[in-house]
Amino acid sequence: MNAPTHHGQRTAHLDTAGTGPMPAAVRAVLADCTARDDHFGTRALEEHLAAAGGPPVRERLGRLLGVPAGDTLPVTSAADAFDAFVRRLDLGPRDRIWTTPHEGVAHLTTLHALRDRTRCHLDVVPLRTDGDLDLDWMRARIGPDVALVSAVHVSAACGTANPVEEIGRILAPHRARYALDASHSAGRIPLDAPRIGCDLLTADGWRFLHGPHDTGFAYTRPGALTTPTAPAPAPACGRPAGPAPAAVAALNTALAHHAAAPPPGEDLLPRLHAVLERTPGIELLPAGRDRAGILAFRHHEVPAARLRRALARHGAVLAKTVAQEHPLHPAADGGPAVRASVATRTTAQDVDHFARALRDALREERRRPAPPAPGPALAAAAAGGGSGRPSPYAVRTVRRGHLTLHRAT
Repeated sequence: MNAPTHHGQRTAHLDTAGTGPMPAAVRAVLADCTARDDHFGTRALEEHLAAAGGPPVRERLGRLLGVPAGDTLPVTSAADAFDAFVRRLDLGPRDRIWTTPHEGVAHLTTLHALRDRTRCHLDVVPLRTDGDLDLDWMRARIGPDVALVSAVHVSAACGTANPVEEIGRILAPHRARYALDASHSAGRIPLDAPRIGCDLLTADGWRFLHGPHDTGFAYTRPGALTTPTAPAPAPACGRPAGPAPAAVAALNTALAHHAAAPPPGEDLLPRLHAVLERTPGIELLPAGRDRAGILAFRHHEVPAARLRRALARHGAVLAKTVAQEHPLHPAADGGPAVRASVATRTTAQDVDHFARALRDALREERRRPAPPAPGPALAAAAAGGGSGRPSPYAVRTVRRGHLTLHRAT
């Protein structure tokens, strides 16, 4: 794929984990359907799409996940689908839910609301010294009191690829419902929901699947919300909101584009890793033994925000991550970082362009005068309100009230 350009400058897009660039065909469908909706109304657009033929979006989602089409559902986001699923769980004060340090703040907000509403317990599965989830901890503590386990397939904080099938095998003999966030693996790693053994699988459509914003999907295993003493809720209860018809049509085109794409070639993550490793001053954030598609790093001299902006000026699109996005992850303790991600469409030329952009950006930033030191009030606020050390869990939530986070020991 030819690299996009900005004002005539070649651009290497290395932020697919944040927003994947839409293929031209997907943009065209989104623009056409949006125009039809504007001019003729939603009902006329739905009739036009029905007459166009071709596999519907749920059929393509079923093929992507290896499940029946009827068990899938287009949604506005993985977080909204997870929230709707969790709201339908019947839990009490004796129940436990498990999350992991890789969980994003949106899912954590939902889990804390569940804990506050039901008075259940919330535990965090620890990491081993090598950065992997401690599966032995899970094996030793799984029991009838564990009602829900929420895991992430690929960590957006550092790129760790978690052993999701092994987690499924640990949980299979027990009552725990297994929810998996595949937002940063869908479109990059093959997904087989039955092999994973999850009760819920959610993902966003605008990342590695290169669909439009405000699209995603959910798979729910039949019977996942039924217990011997509690029948399944009515279908309308807790159903997540669906995307607009124009967005669904564009997501369907993105799924078709993904299915028709040639097999991925060289995994360029090791090449990107080598570029960062040989750059003086770069600190790579540690991850587990298996990593997929994502690297995060800091520079000892140049703050993450300045480095991201400097890279953008030199035609390399990356993202800045902050502690509030993944407040339980150890990487949050070190402050903001820069995140790079490679997709199936990333080329070796993109990585080479990034290497040049990084070299030029660092040279440029080292020449800039250092910013003035913060005043006493700002320094006290950064230190956690005068506590003497920074607090990595000062989380601002958007959808609900204050969110208090802690690590399980």
